[in-house]
Amino acid sequence: MSPRGVATPDVRERLFAAAECVVESQGPGALTSRAVTTEAGCAKGLLHAHFAGFDAFVAELCLDRFARTAARARELPESVGRGTPAGNLEAVTLALFDAGGPGISGLVMTRPAAALLVREALEAGAPGYATMQQAVTAYLKAEQGAGRVAGTVDADSVALAIVGTAHHLLMTSWPGSPDPRPAVQRLVRALVGG
Repeated sequence: MSPRGVATPDVRERLFAAAECVVESQGPGALTSRAVTTEAGCAKGLLHAHFAGFDAFVAELCLDRFARTAARARELPESVGRGTPAGNLEAVTLALFDAGGPGISGLVMTRPAAALLVREALEAGAPGYATMQQAVTAYLKAEQGAGRVAGTVDADSVALAIVGTAHHLLMTSWPGSPDPRPAVQRLVRALVGG
């Protein structure tokens, strides 16, 4: 535990990682500020010193994970011509399910104040599903230009289907439910070719 008055490095990420551990091991219902700080091995007040309450913490955790996945999706064009289009899309889409994704998304749904903060941030331009959808569309069009995805594939519709399905599975999965990854992989391969 960090002693009082000593700076804790990378506080946000440390608390976010601790929250993911709690959600993965005990489920979203076990996530409290005390559970997070205990898991992080830091002072109980640290979370509230860095966030405007627990709902703000949950919202920022969700937005941070969206931003990470969106950043990874924006890197898709660098994959044009390498690997397989289906494999590249699967890697980005499946990243949403890493580190407690379904549990974190479910947690946001059960906390109306956190859900409102997430929605307001997305409306203000924070990266989220729309950013991912745009990146997938751009990637598919680039792969079409390279001749690796059929020209008959409607890139906009495929991107919507992939990202929309991932969103749906995140919102309807919970710790202990069937792994959503195989369904995502089947969908990508059906739409793009495997």
